[in-house]
Amino acid sequence: MGIFNISFGEGFILVGFSDWPQLEFLLFIYISIFYSFTLLGNTTIIILSRLDPRLHTPMYFFLSHLSFLDLCYTTSTVPQLLVNLQAHDQAISYGGCVAQLFIVLALGSIESMLLVVMAFDRYAAVCRPLHYTTIMHPVLCLSLAAASWLGGLVNSLVQTGLMMAKPLCGRHLNHFFCEMPVFLKLACEDTGGTETKMFVARAVILVFPAVLILGSYAHIGRVVLKVKSMAGRRKALGTCGSHLVVVSLFYGSAIYTYLQPKGSYSENEGKFVALFYTIITPMLNPLIYTLRNKDVKGALWKVLRRGRESG
Repeated sequence: MGIFNISFGEGFILVGFSDWPQLEFLLFIYISIFYSFTLLGNTTIIILSRLDPRLHTPMYFFLSHLSFLDLCYTTSTVPQLLVNLQAHDQAISYGGCVAQLFIVLALGSIESMLLVVMAFDRYAAVCRPLHYTTIMHPVLCLSLAAASWLGGLVNSLVQTGLMMAKPLCGRHLNHFFCEMPVFLKLACEDTGGTETKMFVARAVILVFPAVLILGSYAHIGRVVLKVKSMAGRRKALGTCGSHLVVVSLFYGSAIYTYLQPKGSYSENEGKFVALFYTIITPMLNPLIYTLRNKDVKGALWKVLRRGRESG
C-alpha cells in the first residue's frame, strides 16, 4: 500500500455505517431521539445549577462542568453522523477532521481529569465533613476546574500533533467521526516511536486518574464501614454511588477503545462502542446523577412551579 501525503486541500471519507445500509434509517431515528434527550438533560442540569441557590455547592459546580462537556462532546460528533446517515457524500475536509480529532480528544481528556476532581470532592465530603467547606473553597474549585481544562487541552494538542505528523495510507476512515484508533490503523508506519509516545500519553490521561479515583474510594469505603447507623451509610454511599457509575461507564469504554494494541482493535466493533460513549453515556449521566437526588428534583419542581405561576 502506498503512502498518501494528505494535504490541506484533500480530506477524508467517513465510512460510518454504510456497510450496514439496512441499519442507517433505524440508527438515524434512535440517535436523533437520544441526542434530543442528551441536550435536554444536560442543559437542565446546567440551568438548575445556576438558578437554585441550594445547588451552589462544589458538587454541582463540577457536575455542571461535566454536563457542559457532555453537551460539547456529543455535539462534536452526532450532528455530522445524522447528516451522513442520510447523505451520500460522507467526505470531511482535512482541517475539519483534525479539528474534530483535537476537540474529541480534548473533551475526553478534560472529563477524565474532572472525574478525579469530583472524586476528591466526594472524598472531602465523606472523610472530612467538618472541614469540607474549608477544603473545597471556591478558589480551589475554580483552580481544579481550570487545571482539568488546561491539562485536557495540552494532552489533546500533543496527541493530535503526533498523530497528524505520521504518514497515512489512504483517505477512508472506517468510523463515523475522526477518532484516534482509526487514524492509527490508517498510519503506514511507526516513525521514531511516535505510537509509543502516544500510547504513554493516553495511558497517563486514563490510567493515572483511574488509580487516583480507586484510591479515593478505598478511603471512602473504609470510612463508611466505620459508620454504625445504616442511615448514615446510605447517605454516604448515596453521595458517591452516582459518581462511581459514571466513572465505570467512562473509564470502561475509554480504556477499551484507547488502550487496545493497534493490531487487536476492531474498527467495526469500535464504531458501536463509540455510539455508546458518544451518545448513550452523555444521555445517561444526567439521569444517573438526578434519579435519586432530592436536591435536583426539588430545584426542578421549584422552577416548573415558578413557570406555571408566571404563565
